[in-house]
Amino acid sequence: MNADQIKNMIAAGIQCEHIELEGDGRHWYATIASVEFEGKRAIQRHQMVYATLGDKMKNDEVHALSMKTYTPAEWAALPKP
Repeated sequence: MNADQIKNMIAAGIQCEHIELEGDGRHWYATIASVEFEGKRAIQRHQMVYATLGDKMKNDEVHALSMKTYTPAEWAALPKP
């Protein structure tokens, strides 16, 4: 899978205000901001993202996905370069 395919799958399952994805084709790193993360702990947010990928994680099409997840307010409060 490529970055655009993974981004599209995540965005189809979660309303994303911001989504970045980097990786080498097997190991991916995502930064996601979503209103749907409001009131959820980090593990719950990650589970939501994993759920959008369905069997892609299980059948190793996406080998590894590390992520940082934010609410829109948390994202806005981060220092930007």
